[in-house]
Amino acid sequence: MARAAPVTSATPRPAPADRSEAVLSRLQLLVTRKLDGLLQGDYVGLLPGPGSEAGESREYRPGDDVRRMDWPVTARTTTPHVRRTVADRELETWLAVDLSASLDFGTGRWLKREVVVAAVAAITHLTVRGGNRVGAVIGTGAGAPPAGRRRLVAPAAAPGVLTRLPARSGRREAQGLLRAVAGTELRPGRSDLGALIDMLNRPPRRRGLVVVVSDFLAPPAQWARPLRKLRVRHDLLAVEVVDPRELELPDVGVLPVVDPETGELHEVQTADPRLRHRYAEAAAAQRAEISAALRSAGAGHLRLRTDRDWLLDMVRFVAAQRHTRTRGTTR
Repeated sequence: MARAAPVTSATPRPAPADRSEAVLSRLQLLVTRKLDGLLQGDYVGLLPGPGSEAGESREYRPGDDVRRMDWPVTARTTTPHVRRTVADRELETWLAVDLSASLDFGTGRWLKREVVVAAVAAITHLTVRGGNRVGAVIGTGAGAPPAGRRRLVAPAAAPGVLTRLPARSGRREAQGLLRAVAGTELRPGRSDLGALIDMLNRPPRRRGLVVVVSDFLAPPAQWARPLRKLRVRHDLLAVEVVDPRELELPDVGVLPVVDPETGELHEVQTADPRLRHRYAEAAAAQRAEISAALRSAGAGHLRLRTDRDWLLDMVRFVAAQRHTRTRGTTR
């Protein structure tokens, strides 16, 4: 069961349309200016894969696929060379965006919801060029009214609402997808992350890139198997959104916390150092379990925090992925 997450106010803050539009405009400006300046070269996606058209040759490095050996160049130079390949068609990218009620929370520079929208904006910007197609599935809570005075959100057992946006190419269509994600209302309750991911397994889609954006607070038993199934056919990236208060509690006296699954509100005495220590240990164990589940599924793992520069973290991740792929090694 997911741990209780601290709240910054008595009730979760709504996301009005004007706020979402302002945040989206700011994010688009950041992404366009900084990503284009920091990431030089043509990126076909966050996890670009090899194509089938022959490209240039380069010297062999340990870990390169021997099936791509360029024997004519190797014979002429007496040095082992491999032939690079380029993509011969557009890349199809699908986003699985988890917009549970727990994302309407943040104690850093951003709300978790805003970091999710930021990640979607950056991924869309990096994959839409070159005629690439981008689609999305969005999951939210059930929207049921509170069942009692001590509840802030609907029970986790209530089914969530799943929305599918078809994959299309072009910047205008990508902007429409991004606005649809940013304008989605956060409903009370928790979405079914496993069912959200499974929407991309049925029916089977063209091989490409799948990006799952979530806080992954749902138990790994719910989403690990659909994720492993998805990895069989696609390159897979998991973007985990974390707030610092989900990792450790501050010493601020009595702090109200809410369970994102049951919606029950509790008051915690954070002045107790033993309680803060137990909380930090439980948080570290939970994050380690999430990381292990993502690693066993073969997914790339990018963690974004609300108190850090998410754009710089994403730039470093993309640069590291490109360096790894150009060396011919796997993740």
